[in-house]
Parts: sequence; structure tokens; C-alpha cells
Amino acid sequence: MIKFSINKNAFQNALRITKQAIGSKVTIPALTKLKIEVEENGITLIGSNGQISIKNFLPVDNKDASMLISGTGSVLLEAAFFENVVSQLPEVTLEFTEKEQKQVLLTSGKSEITLKGLDSEIYPHLQEISEGSSLKMKVKVLKEIFTETVFAVSTQENRPIFTGVHLETLSTGELKAVATDSHRMSQRLLPLEDSELKFDVILPSKSINSFKNVFTNDEEEIEIFISGSQMLFRNETISYYSRLIEGSYPDTNRLIPNEADYTLDLVFDAAQLRHTMDRARLLTVMTTNGTVKLTVSGDSVVTTANSPEVGSVHEELTALSKEGNDLAISFNPEYLIDALKVIKATEVRIRFISNVRPFTLQPRNEESGFVQLITPVRTN
Repeated sequence: MIKFSINKNAFQNALRITKQAIGSKVTIPALTKLKIEVEENGITLIGSNGQISIKNFLPVDNKDASMLISGTGSVLLEAAFFENVVSQLPEVTLEFTEKEQKQVLLTSGKSEITLKGLDSEIYPHLQEISEGSSLKMKVKVLKEIFTETVFAVSTQENRPIFTGVHLETLSTGELKAVATDSHRMSQRLLPLEDSELKFDVILPSKSINSFKNVFTNDEEEIEIFISGSQMLFRNETISYYSRLIEGSYPDTNRLIPNEADYTLDLVFDAAQLRHTMDRARLLTVMTTNGTVKLTVSGDSVVTTANSPEVGSVHEELTALSKEGNDLAISFNPEYLIDALKVIKATEVRIRFISNVRPFTLQPRNEESGFVQLITPVRTN
């Protein structure tokens, strides 16, 4: 039967990470539970919602945990309630003791709390991924790629493949990440060091958002494995499993214009452009079409937005450089603001073909590594 003592803060941190995978709205009641496995070498916390699964191992020699194990076994506990109870315990150290019929006694200082547990045998078996070829990446790099693309995924569940980020290893030795909701697209290419792992998968946006909260040490290196419909991200203590979205992602390369197609090339200060769009958005949220109009005429670059109920905005922009023809084009400022949020460069290059064709954004001096695309809105 289980019996151990542990530092509350270390245990709470492990609970917080594991709980990322536990949902309240699940079809299998056991998946609202936290599975605790205690062995002589440490404690494993397991959580899953059917789409995301996390195995989080706390080794007995973890200095922060100050762990002492005197009994082994496994048990299921109501995840949300258990985490709340642990957070309210009064002392730095807690003792966890399994009693008869899977009851658990938590002791901390003068506080004693008894919880009803369940037999761990009713917990669904997690699909393991066989360890073959893998890809090693720094957490920081992977987070950057996810941040630069995931905002462009679709929120419409009727087209599932667009609710995730398409990740593909190319024959050029690069990792390609792309997301689109059919109104905008964001694509990032990253050169890879030698890797035998080849894949073409769609990772759900929900898994990406949870990933950012699970792996908090940006400087550590994690290993990536893929098997069938699952993707595994793993460091020394955490195994993070995600189901993949089934289906074939469309060829987005054809959406990116050829260099010869562009008729207008503008460079802006990224911060100034974003502030201008923020002000224009104040009005566009009050209108039905919600668009801002960019008019380029000679050396003049002007943004305008009109709302019959509220008023209008007219603002001159300073282009750092301009090459090409005059143009007037309308678009949703939200898309441009979202795009600018993930561009770290101080200057942004925007290129146009016509007022009815998508235009592209890139950090200035960026070649093909990071490109975003926004579809204009046709107005009368």
C-alpha cells in the first residue's frame, strides 16, 4: 500500500503540469481522475483527456522533493479536488498514506484529510510509442515555431484539419510549420540538424497551447517521437503524448506568390503599423464588414476606417521604403495585428499583387524562413 512523504511545493508543481491533460468534459469518467503510481525509485503522475496524455515522473532523488517512500502501489483520485486539497495544506511537507478500500489519508502539520480513491485498474491504458527515430529540439525553438503559426489555425470544427498546425520534414533538411483558416496563413521554415525522423502530421492547436505550459524550461532539449496517430514530446521526467489530426493537409506552397507577381513593396516600422491598426480596429469592431482600407498613392500611404454609427479614422503612415504601383486594398485589421504580434523584427515588409489577391508579410531582410499571408476583403 502507498505511503510517502514529499515537499508540498514540488508535488504541487508536478500536479499542475499533469493536470494540463485532464479535462472535465470527457466521455470516459475515469479520465477526470489523476493516476498516481508509486514505486521505489519515485512517483509517476498520469493524466489524460483522450487527446492529450501526460506521464510526469518525480524521482526519489529529486532534491526539491525531499521524498521518502515507504510503501508502493497505485490509486486514482479526483484530479481537480485533489489538487485543491494539496494547495490548502498548511505545512511544507505532506504525508500520503493509502488505507483500506483505496482511501487516502493526507497529513500536513495538524491537518488530516481523508479522500476516497479508486482502483487504478479501471484507468484506460495509454498507448505507448515505440522508440525508434527521433528529433531533438530545444523547447525555446519549438515554442517560437508554435507561437508564429498557431494563431492562424481555424476555430471552426467542421474542417478539423485546419484546427491544427501542419508539421512536415522536407527533403531540403528543414522543418516546415504552417497554419491557415483560409483567410490567412502563417508559415515558418526551420533548418534541422541531422535527423532520421521524417514526418508529415497535423498537431491540434489545443495540444500546442498545453505544450507551452508543460515544458517550462526553454533551454532544455526535448526528444520528439511519432507513431501512427500519436506524437510524443519527452524530456528526462515528462512524457507528453498528443493525438494527431487525421487527414491530408492541402499544399499551401501554391498560395505563396512568386517574386515576379508582386506589384508593390512597402516597408514599415512594425510598432507604428501595429498601433495604427489598433486605432483603426476601434471603429471596425462597430461595423458589419469590419475592414480597414489602405490607400497607396505616390508617396502617400493612408489608412481609413468608417463606422456610420461611431465615426471615422483617417491616418497617414510613414513607409520606410516603397517600390511599385499605387494600390487601394481593404482587409480585416485583426489579421494584420495578429501577424504583427509574432514578428520580432522592428521593421516589416508587406508586398501586394492586387487589391483582390492575398498580400504577404515578412520581417524585413527575411528571405523565405517566415512568411504570413492575408486575404483582402472585397468592398463596394
